[in-house]
Amino acid sequence: MLDQHETEKLLTAAREAMSHAYSPYSGIQVGAALMDSDGGIHAGCNVENSSYSLTICAERNAAFQAVARGARGFKGMVVVSDTAEVQSPCGACRQVLWEFNPDLPIVFFSGGRTRTYLLSELLPQAFSLIEEEDTVDG
Repeated sequence: MLDQHETEKLLTAAREAMSHAYSPYSGIQVGAALMDSDGGIHAGCNVENSSYSLTICAERNAAFQAVARGARGFKGMVVVSDTAEVQSPCGACRQVLWEFNPDLPIVFFSGGRTRTYLLSELLPQAFSLIEEEDTVDG
């Protein structure tokens, strides 16, 4: 889990990234910051496109930034948005993040509210081509 100092650092980076969001269609700005296992911080914002399927969410943007810099192990993530309610990552973002840490703690800040979840709680039956260490015989 993230400690208070790490969470604050990620929150600052996520807010900074959110300020760069490009969201002319939804009007919702989102920023995400991901801490790698070495303590490096990688941030991203949502970037919308008039061809909606080409839009990228802040969470995937941050993950792809981290991978592009050589990070593979993720320690925690903070997601902020300018909405009244806490915004949870979409299914695509959950699946991408699961690839790197199924138990990634994600802290959400929005509308004066904070919620923390483990990724495995948000995506309990993720798709994977990685074989399970423990198998259950049926």
